[in-house]
Amino acid sequence: MTTDISQQIAGLDALELTSREQRGLPSRIWARVWPMLSAIILVLVIWELVVLSGWRPEYVLPGPITVLGDLWNRLGDGDFYNAVAVTMRRAITGFAVAVLVGLVVGAAVSRVRPLRAAFGSLITGLQTMPSIAWFPLAILLFKLSESAILFVVVLGAAPSIANGLIAGVDYTPPILLRAGHILGLRRLALYRHVILPASLPSFLSGLKQGWAFAWRSLMAGELLVIIANQTSIGEQLDNARELSDAPGLLATMIVILVIGIVVDMCFGAADNALRRRWGLDQRVG
Repeated sequence: MTTDISQQIAGLDALELTSREQRGLPSRIWARVWPMLSAIILVLVIWELVVLSGWRPEYVLPGPITVLGDLWNRLGDGDFYNAVAVTMRRAITGFAVAVLVGLVVGAAVSRVRPLRAAFGSLITGLQTMPSIAWFPLAILLFKLSESAILFVVVLGAAPSIANGLIAGVDYTPPILLRAGHILGLRRLALYRHVILPASLPSFLSGLKQGWAFAWRSLMAGELLVIIANQTSIGEQLDNARELSDAPGLLATMIVILVIGIVVDMCFGAADNALRRRWGLDQRVG
């Protein structure tokens, strides 16, 4: 009886593997790309219909062909790439500092009860604070400088990262903790080898949410804190507004959106890899 069940399970596993092998790389890529292409086409059609309706003059709301043409011209301009480089440097630096701060704070608060009682609600409160509300204080402390932008980016992202780690630690299965204790793991060793790996899914969600807050904070910062002789995406956005350059404004907004989507796809790939490693990827086909 046991042998029959084992054979049936092996047959199902082979059937699943065969089904996945039959779907080649092109078909898997197409399965992921066509929904995105359909959404883009739908948005462009709706956008063009709104423009054709005459709801706003075309110099205020240009059509997609005009905006995409402006975007194409920007792709051949060196200043555009300098602006993207400056913005991404700020984003990566701020997010890296936020990850470090969130990791330290989350690890301490999740394991020390007095700290949880003292700072648990405060971290959630900081997470709900609009990033724009921090800029008057940041400008007062650091003037119009990179430090002011970095200050707000870190405050915007770190609470979400810390809360993600705290949630992951809270939902660590007790059986894993007992197994760690039996193996002689204590404190830092237990945290490193048992708690952190078990909290990875929640921590990854916290990282993803933290990046979203960091990106929003950075865009707000670059609009408010204009540093002389240093171009950025936010500075280009503000210049387009000052010059009433609607195509340039919308083209810059598309760049911001695309960068956000690309980073989200990277987090999605990391999440899928984690699911596959843990055997949680149950999608059929």
